[in-house]
Amino acid sequence: MNSLHQINMINKDEIEVEAKTAQEAIKLALSKLNVKKSQVKVSVLREENKGLFSMQGTKLAKVRVKKIL
Repeated sequence: MNSLHQINMINKDEIEVEAKTAQEAIKLALSKLNVKKSQVKVSVLREENKGLFSMQGTKLAKVRVKKIL
């Protein structure tokens, strides 16, 4: 089963990704930008929130990843 995620390319060097966890979002962003973690600045914009009893109210984690020039 694939996790839900959303990818928003801000420009060729910066991306915002929403995924089930911050780590998953970072991995997706690195893959999309085709870079290593040492080549980017990562900002966690929102941690995942599972809501009451891990049911309703689930919010995805959101990160912004920008290439370091």
